[in-house]
Order: sequence, then C-alpha cells, then structure tokens
Amino acid sequence: MIPFASDVCFQLRSKLGARPAIVLTISVSLAAMVMGATENAAATVDHAPYGITQGGQAVDIYTMTNDHGLRVRFLSYGGVITEIDAPDRIGRLDDIVLGLRTLHEYETLSAHYGAITGRYANRIGRAQFTLDGQTYHLIANNGANTLHGGPDALDKKVWDVSATQVQNGVAATLTYVSKDGDQNFPGTLSTHVTYTLTDDNALRIDYVASTDKDTVINFTNHSYFNLAGNGSGSVADQMLLVNADRYTPTGPDQIPNGEIASVEGTPLDFRQMIPIGARLHSAFPQMVSAHGYDHNFVLIQHPGDSMNFAARAYDPRSGRMIDCFTTEPGLQVYTSNGLNGSVVGSSGTTYRQTEAFTLETQHFPDSPNKPNFPTTELKPGQDFHSTTIFRFATDASLPPIAR
Repeated sequence: MIPFASDVCFQLRSKLGARPAIVLTISVSLAAMVMGATENAAATVDHAPYGITQGGQAVDIYTMTNDHGLRVRFLSYGGVITEIDAPDRIGRLDDIVLGLRTLHEYETLSAHYGAITGRYANRIGRAQFTLDGQTYHLIANNGANTLHGGPDALDKKVWDVSATQVQNGVAATLTYVSKDGDQNFPGTLSTHVTYTLTDDNALRIDYVASTDKDTVINFTNHSYFNLAGNGSGSVADQMLLVNADRYTPTGPDQIPNGEIASVEGTPLDFRQMIPIGARLHSAFPQMVSAHGYDHNFVLIQHPGDSMNFAARAYDPRSGRMIDCFTTEPGLQVYTSNGLNGSVVGSSGTTYRQTEAFTLETQHFPDSPNKPNFPTTELKPGQDFHSTTIFRFATDASLPPIAR
C-alpha cells in the first residue's frame, strides 16, 4: 500500500503466465489535497521581476513553497516551470527539472522547457484538420506538421497570474485569452491553469478552458524531469513504470497511423518498472523513427474513476520518485531526443539526449484527424476540465510498489 493524500493507493498484481497489471484504488476525493482541514501559514507564494520580452512585456517569476520546503518556481511567460526543488532520501534539495538561463532563451529556443503547451499539445498531421465541414490550415513547425500548437503558441505568451486561496498548500492561477484565429485555430479560447503545491508534496495542475466557436484543444505541461538533479547527466539508469498496456504507433513523421497496439513484446512495455535506458537502443522500428522514446501511451482507466494512475519514475541514486495521476487518457513519454549539446542550461552544463524524460499527460496526438481516438473537440457552452498531479516522494518516506 502506498499512501497518497489520505488513502489513495495502487498495487501490482500478477497472474500466472501474465505480466503484472496495475490496479488503482481511490477511496477519497483528490479534492482533499487542496482543501484540507486547516490552512497552513508556513506555505508561501512570492513573485519578483524576471525580465522584459522582446515585445516589451514584463515577466515575473513566482515561487511557491510548501511547509516541507519543497519549492516550485514558474514564469508568467508560458507558465514555464523553471525549477522544482525536491528532497532526496537524506533531505537534500535539488532542482529536478531542466531549465534555461534567461528569458531571451525561453523566447527563442523551441524545446518547450516546462511550459504550458497548447492550444493543441503534441502533433497535428499535415498541419490541418477539418471541423464542421471546414478545413483549418495551421502553421507547420515540425516538418509538415504542427507541434504543440504552432511556433507562437501558448508557451510563448505572457499570462496573467493571480494568487489563489487554498488550504493545505499554496496556489496561483494563470489566465490567457487566445483570440479567434490565433495560430489559425478557430474560436476565442479563454484558458485558466492553476498550479497548486500541496503540503503533502504534490504539484497539481488544473486546466479549465472555454470557447466561443467549435474548436479543438489539448493541453499538457512539458517539464523535463531528471530525478538525480538538473545537469546530473543521463536518466538512462532511472526507473519508469507506465500504467498502459497499449500505445498509438506512428509513422516516420511521428504522426499516429490510427492503430492502437499492444505494448506486449515491445520496448514500450513499462508495465513493470525498468530502467529507461534498458531498451533505448532497440532496433524496433518505432524506436528508430523516434530516435528513442517519444510515444503516446494509452493509459489504463477504470470505470467511475475520474483520476487514474499514469506513471511512476524513480532514481535509485537519490531515492527520489514521482507518481503521476491524471484525468487524461494518454501519456507521452519523451527522452529529450532533440537535445544535442547545443544549449547550456540553468545547471551550467549542456543538455543532451537522455538528459531528462517527460510525462506529458494528454489526449492523443492528431486526434482531430483520427475519429477513433477520444475527441478533442470543445464547443461553445462547454467547459474543458483536465487535472494532472505529480506527487513527489523518496524511497525513505514511501515504500516500494507492493507486488
């Protein structure tokens, strides 16, 4: 049993001749994570000037600290999470996400470090989709495809930020209104993203959006995690478990072919916790075309559960671990394949392939062009809601997964 909030737990169970399956039990509302019995005055949220964009907009940096000293820092520019300072097994804090050194680098580099990603996270094939009989031609920024909403998407915008009162932690809400036609997407989209740092060491991200015209949306956070610490080198020896028995295969252009395939017998089988690098150099065609892991996993979801376990990552050196929960149907695992040593990060070291991994909770890539995938359409009068929770712990405070 693994404590999460009050009594959320999961365990791995196995049957003879079958691989372990993941069972998630949620017996109390996860709302208790942000609505506790008493408000803790030790938790704080502060902000300070960070810089001025090339367009002349002021950007602030916000620091959220909970009563255990865990700290999350983010920018009003793109909602970029620049730091997550988490303790290791002996209580030593270290930054566990990759970041950049200046606002100018966040503006000009395209790796989406820690940013709110949308209007449509991941790829839309051929940079177009048809909705209500009309074809929308987007801006291609990934070969012939649109990636993460286009070249000037929500990760490149300055958001309004306001403190949000919660109990059992601290929170801030980022707000941005994307006008009709922004990056050629239809509809004026009003988006609110709330970061909540709870006193039980969880970062909760809540997305709420509405539109005045039929549109498509898909949000995620694009933090690059390295549980041994920013700048510590490859994550190949860090361990990963993904609550998925299927994935969405892609062609050479990383666009799903529409199939939903089993992970059985492939390097994408993370149903048991294994080192990220164990199969990284596999000749499996999906691995070759992606240059590593850059795949959407179809998460196992249980009827009646709005929040499901998505993944666990663990670093044996530091003892740090992350448990990820989400309302989303998919999870993109990416091993920073595009980092090639050309960027010096906030660590003062260069970032290279396998320097980090992402846990991008999401709807599936290219869903607007794949009618068999869960829909990403949003209509006027509807509110889009999505939640992702990253729960930070160590092997000194949280026991291993029960088998």
